Amino acid sequence: MKKAVITSHGTSPSRVSDHLQSAGAGDRLALMQTFVRIVEAGNLSAAAQQLGTTQPTVSRRLQTLEKSLGVRLLQRSTHTMRLTMDGERCFARAKELLSSWDAFESELRGAGEQPEGVLRVVAPHAFGQEKLIAPLASYLRRYPRMRVEWLLHDDSAIQDFISSGIDCAIQVGEITDSSLVAIRLAEVPRIVVAAPSLLSSTMPPHTPADLASLPWLALRTYYRHEVRLRHLASGEEQTIPIEPLISTDSLYALRSAAVMGLGVGVGSAWVMTEDLAAGRLQQVLPEWQAAPLPVSLVYPYSRFYPARLRCFMEVMRAALPQAIAPTT
Repeated sequence: MKKAVITSHGTSPSRVSDHLQSAGAGDRLALMQTFVRIVEAGNLSAAAQQLGTTQPTVSRRLQTLEKSLGVRLLQRSTHTMRLTMDGERCFARAKELLSSWDAFESELRGAGEQPEGVLRVVAPHAFGQEKLIAPLASYLRRYPRMRVEWLLHDDSAIQDFISSGIDCAIQVGEITDSSLVAIRLAEVPRIVVAAPSLLSSTMPPHTPADLASLPWLALRTYYRHEVRLRHLASGEEQTIPIEPLISTDSLYALRSAAVMGLGVGVGSAWVMTEDLAAGRLQQVLPEWQAAPLPVSLVYPYSRFYPARLRCFMEVMRAALPQAIAPTT
């Protein structure tokens, strides 16, 4: 049997398949998938959790892959783990092979492909609890072999998709990370609200400038020390400096504080609808509104996207505009 030549530059990528044929434990693709997951997760424990298995199993698969290739892929110590030169080459090649295999499977299955497995999604707390559950239910009913991990975080900008095993996130606001693909789904109107008791205790505001003298509630995710409002008819914009009595990252907390008469606030129109209808809140200067917030589905760039993500994207694009539309 002819042995593959291993040079100081590492194993030749063209010989990876030949080496893996000798792997005695586990499917060759599974070994490469495990290796890729270890690298992307950052350690064996995280990879095991994301793969739904144990750390010893992941360690054993890594050892099998290294033995079959005849090279050390990772240098590990108590607190750190890094790729060897051979490991870097193998990682890049393994990702190419796995992506090609996924694309091949997708082409064979065609349009009738039924996704299965687990989809991990990050969404904002308020939005994820109120407006996204109905579209999520539609997705699960349409694709009964799917399960979803629905993770709610208001500071979605801190997400590390790869190391956390996250498929996608639904973000409200502008997307600043150029490494992410962003699909615009809808826009959320934002209005100025206050409790009638607060407005009756002061001189009613007639212009945006009058708002500066009122106590304010800041939604620190989007505004902290000033509010920019736009006139719906003319498009004129005005900036109002504010000194918030309360600053919060929770839309629900802002709404509750506004209902209690603690201050004026700017928030998503959909979350204020019931309180406006019941008279607990009143829209202030309705001809002036804050700029609407874009709602986007974001995910890391890849050469191939699994069916679970593509199908979720289709459902959200169709359902979200109607879910956000104000009720009358």
